[in-house]
Amino acid sequence: MKHLLRVAFAALAPLVFAGCTSNPSADLATLYNRSAQYDAPDRNPVVVIPGILGSRLVDPDTDRVVWGAFDGSSVNPKRPADARTLALPMREGAPLNQLADGVAVDGALDRVNLNLLFVPVQLDAYRQILFSLGAGGYIDQQLVESGAMPVDYGDDHFTCFQFAYDWRRDNVENAQRLHAYLLDRKAYVMAEYAKRYGGAPEDYAGVRFDLVAHSMGGLIARYLLRYGDADVLAADTPPAPTWAGAELIDRLVVVCTPNAGSALAFTQLAWGYQPARFLPDYPPALIGTFPSVYQLLPRARHAALVDVHTGASIDPLDPDVWLTNQWGLLNPNQVNVLADLLPDVPDDDARRAIAIDHLTKSLTRAQRFQAVLDRPAAPPSDTTIHAFVGDAEATPRTLAFDPATGQITFADHAPGDGTVARYSVLLDERQSADTPWQTRLVSPIDWSTVVFLFENHLGLTQSAEFTDNLLYLLLEAPR
Repeated sequence: MKHLLRVAFAALAPLVFAGCTSNPSADLATLYNRSAQYDAPDRNPVVVIPGILGSRLVDPDTDRVVWGAFDGSSVNPKRPADARTLALPMREGAPLNQLADGVAVDGALDRVNLNLLFVPVQLDAYRQILFSLGAGGYIDQQLVESGAMPVDYGDDHFTCFQFAYDWRRDNVENAQRLHAYLLDRKAYVMAEYAKRYGGAPEDYAGVRFDLVAHSMGGLIARYLLRYGDADVLAADTPPAPTWAGAELIDRLVVVCTPNAGSALAFTQLAWGYQPARFLPDYPPALIGTFPSVYQLLPRARHAALVDVHTGASIDPLDPDVWLTNQWGLLNPNQVNVLADLLPDVPDDDARRAIAIDHLTKSLTRAQRFQAVLDRPAAPPSDTTIHAFVGDAEATPRTLAFDPATGQITFADHAPGDGTVARYSVLLDERQSADTPWQTRLVSPIDWSTVVFLFENHLGLTQSAEFTDNLLYLLLEAPR
């Protein structure tokens, strides 16, 4: 969230100085309007998948926004009842997928609503990419005529969708939900093709999708592509990919996806974070209830967390390391937060036992999730994987930990998008001490194409260069 809002605020600056500079920009309407309005069966339907924090969450009982607005009516983590609403439940001995609450998903977070010094402010989040791809619900001819939508998809466009999800939860759970969603959308598209082009829906059973997934959404999509809706994390040894998801996915486009994790995921789990000085602080015990964030931690083999004295790599996913150093959920300063989150648990020791259990389950699950995604394997020949990468901003790369003082500092930075390093998107194993450096990329992901852009983590999805390259890939590139 910190970086989402930072990007959103930074996006206002070009509006102020628009009259001072002039940058060339492609005429996307001229380039792609005709292709965009073509919807015959030989063109794949598209699904947009936002990243972590990128779906709006609501309390259906009260209609309050749990995530996606920062004003007086939305959930405030400083209030115990509100903190419990945003946090996921914790229960000792219960599998993570059984720890459900009543929070509901209410679409992709197209805009962020703020109350800044008592003045309501609305900032774009995923609105631009939803407009650019003509996602359902984001086509408006008045917006086309005003120039707000860069491409005109016509009045009856029906082949672009958004998959919103509860980004707090385990990524395999959300891959399973994505699988069900694609099956539902496939049935809808098949029925539409039958009405428009004749025949029976079954005549179009070969329909597959192009997925465009930002940030953590790319991990969900990659898991689905490799394993379908099967949960394979119970095995101690990662099984070989079945590529069951290829029955539904033709092309996967990942955008700024932390395939090798992010140092910032560690700092947010360990310290919590405050989006801005005028917004509330989200404490580490609350963030620590989200299994998905543990799955964004960097790999030990890439030395993203090192002992400041010895230089030795520390495994960010080792439960014993978290227990010994009392990070995140186990931080003594979080005792009161745990009491707020677990008001029915009688004492601090019992609450700590629940926190240790939840932390251990989440870290173990994250280890196995990363292992199955990191196993080298080439996808089927008729499925391709593409990446858009930001590599022009200094991005936190390595954290230095002093065991004597408990202090953690950023030791160095690497090229990236300010949130995810370039090497992480590519899953570049030349960063590992076990892999000798060489001129060619070494990655377990078989990339079909990679495009580098000089934008930050969310700003990349809003750039004209990104939209131009993406629309060419989806609408016009030869197969």
